[in-house]
Amino acid sequence: MNIHQTYQVTLHYLYEQLPMFQRIGPAAFKKDLGNIQALMEALGNPHECFRSIHVAGTNGKGSVAHMLSAALQAQGYKTGLYISPHYRDFRERIKIDGRYISKKEIIAFVDTHRELMERIRPSFFEITVAMAFDCFCRKKVDVAVVEVGLGGRLDSTNIIHPVLSIITNISYDHQQFLGDTLPEIAGEKAGIIKAGIPVVIGETHPETRQVFQDKAAREHAPISFADQLWEAVLIRSDLTHSYYRIKKNGQIIYDEIPVNLHGDYQKMNLQTFMEACSVLNQSSSLSLSREAVLDGSARLKELTRFIGRWQILGEHPTILTDSAHNEGGLRPVLRQIATLPYRQLHMVIGTVADKEVEKVLELFPKNARYYFAKADVPRGLDARLLQQKAAAFGLHGRAYSSVRNALRAAKRHADPEDLIFVGGSIFVVAEVV
Repeated sequence: MNIHQTYQVTLHYLYEQLPMFQRIGPAAFKKDLGNIQALMEALGNPHECFRSIHVAGTNGKGSVAHMLSAALQAQGYKTGLYISPHYRDFRERIKIDGRYISKKEIIAFVDTHRELMERIRPSFFEITVAMAFDCFCRKKVDVAVVEVGLGGRLDSTNIIHPVLSIITNISYDHQQFLGDTLPEIAGEKAGIIKAGIPVVIGETHPETRQVFQDKAAREHAPISFADQLWEAVLIRSDLTHSYYRIKKNGQIIYDEIPVNLHGDYQKMNLQTFMEACSVLNQSSSLSLSREAVLDGSARLKELTRFIGRWQILGEHPTILTDSAHNEGGLRPVLRQIATLPYRQLHMVIGTVADKEVEKVLELFPKNARYYFAKADVPRGLDARLLQQKAAAFGLHGRAYSSVRNALRAAKRHADPEDLIFVGGSIFVVAEVV
């Protein structure tokens, strides 16, 4: 077999032999850190040989992680980045200075540690975290930005001892694991707060603020709330950049900073990023100059290969996709879509079966034409069932057997002045980016 074929066989083993949350849902979730601790010990504790920044939150953690990675790279640090899930390529999860882990490294890791994996029986996510930390250690990164997979307290990434913890925000998502109330969810996310390690909270919420303050006080961890200190105001945008004025405590810090991302909701992530940079400069061995922040923000996609958020796929008609998939993420995305110029809005949407889909369906505009689709994963909600549920909220359209067929239909029906939005689930976006 050539390397491509061997790589495909290796991925098949990872996907089919290990429980994978993205594919099968709750059955893959492990409620303790025993497996990842055993894996780390067997691998020589690679997570202890690099500095790290830990990023949790319901929404925005991917954007903030990429912002930080870009700035650290611009500063000259060799920077690892661990994210999840991936869209098209498994290797998106593990990057160093924007370059994906190689196919050869993945093959070698699985071949070398197959006996260990079959003894410990980790989940797909657990072995992916282990692979990332092993890669970062072997490649001697200066720092790794590590995005939490789900929650925080019991997430496999929560074995690192970071120089900074970040929790972007709290909204309803994965309630079956994290709790039914915002304070309960916040309590799980707060599990990444470590003794003496500064923590940045992106958004202040009256129901969750005290949860974070209490946990930080118990851990003697300095805490700051980014939105209490920073203000990012969108000035203008073009096809490649959004331009923001940044203030701290009312004083202009950046009169106009170009950010290689779109979506007005990014202002909250930008505020979180700015406070994270400030705290790093004050309290860690990592420093980020003004020039690195500017350069990293301007070249974010080039430096980190960031995809899937407010991404333009075509023009005439405009085709836009975004991976927001819960109430907190979709609300600002849909709010911004409402501000865009178009003649008719077409919505290609799908979701997964284990979500409380009613909470998000009520957010969607009733004056759009809908194309319901099933994402190509076992968890995907049947398109006809989604169509029925949507009809109860006044959302009407046809059901299609696949995302591609739904998008083709939308293109057929759309005029050049129309807007087509593709979203509702990360797995829907993965089929079009």
